[in-house]
Amino acid sequence: MLHWASRYSTFCYLDNHNYTIPPQSVDCLVGAGVRLGFEVNRDTSIHELDSFITAQQKAGNWLMGHFNYDLKNFFEPLYSENTRIIGFPEAFVYVPEVVIQLQQQQLYIYAENADEIFKQLNDMVVVNDIDSVAAFSIQPCCSREDYLDAIKKIQQHIVAGDCYELNYCMNFQVDNYTGHPVTLYRKLSSISPNPFSALYRYNDLWAICASPERFLKKEGRTIISQPIKGTLKRSQPTGNEITEVNSLRNSAKDRAENVMIVDLMRNDLSRLCERGSVHVHELFEVYSFPQLYQMISTIKGTLRTDLSFVDILKATFPMGSMTGAPKYRVMQLIEKYEHFKRELFAGSIGYINPDGDFDFNVVIRSLFYNARTQKLAYMAGSGITHYSNPEQEWEECLLKVSAMEKVLNNDSV
Repeated sequence: MLHWASRYSTFCYLDNHNYTIPPQSVDCLVGAGVRLGFEVNRDTSIHELDSFITAQQKAGNWLMGHFNYDLKNFFEPLYSENTRIIGFPEAFVYVPEVVIQLQQQQLYIYAENADEIFKQLNDMVVVNDIDSVAAFSIQPCCSREDYLDAIKKIQQHIVAGDCYELNYCMNFQVDNYTGHPVTLYRKLSSISPNPFSALYRYNDLWAICASPERFLKKEGRTIISQPIKGTLKRSQPTGNEITEVNSLRNSAKDRAENVMIVDLMRNDLSRLCERGSVHVHELFEVYSFPQLYQMISTIKGTLRTDLSFVDILKATFPMGSMTGAPKYRVMQLIEKYEHFKRELFAGSIGYINPDGDFDFNVVIRSLFYNARTQKLAYMAGSGITHYSNPEQEWEECLLKVSAMEKVLNNDSV
């Protein structure tokens, strides 16, 4: 499915890598080619996006696409003058020419020539090329000293009462990258398979995503958010799992970060849901991933019936786990202390099905590539509180990008 889709200039490939974090995500989904599409840029409006999505939902079409972090500027009186590295538009949503869904060992093909596509899939010859990724020089765009200085300044804002927590990110860049994004994705997935992984292409722009985090899922009238706050390096080889899980679950710092974002998401969802229906389904649950453990909480609510998809997006985007609290103020401070546009990092990739249900991830643990300029970039961040240790936050960011660096350094799986 992945190699078949890569022949298209625009496609979205989603894979849960057999993870069973409830509620279950789609096993594997591809939306290839563009029958109809809408791009959000400085010449368009959120109202036009809302009209496009609503019309396609009424027509019973599949929709796939992305939302940049800076889509926030269309929802709030915010702006960004920071440098754009890759070039993703603020959003692109499209009706695919072909949708292929793999679910519980059943394959569904939605297309006019479904029989021909099924034959093409069966005839695909996939070459095992993941060992052919060339090593490239990685340039951190923030020195350790500058990072530590920024954390201390952010903590001064916290002491002054400007905010409680702020997600501060740094970026890394590779110039003149010539590797193939499909090969990159396959190697990243072999090192770090995650439940909300994606390979997304929009013309010359690629997102190679190994995300462990869900942003929002809708099932009927139930809306679900699963923010991640709390990270612990996993021992290799494994063997101390119970000890390490309990260490993260009982960490006062990580629990404080997590509960702040849970409260923020409860507030966001309360603007959308029936009164009294928003509740925390799981709090401080720890899940295991190849390189690390993550603390995940699950918040659910029952949506009102008068809402469009963009209404839901306005109330919840960007996700609190990638901003901090209070959301509006920390987004202002993020623009001050980060010196690059996040673009699709801290944004979202996903789908809306013909029934109006949807599932969107949080774009983290990802590589971003512009095939025209041959620029490749990736980012990492952590939640900064008054009690954060700047040195430990630096190490947490390096841990989060370790899988991407293994790929780019051509380390063995």
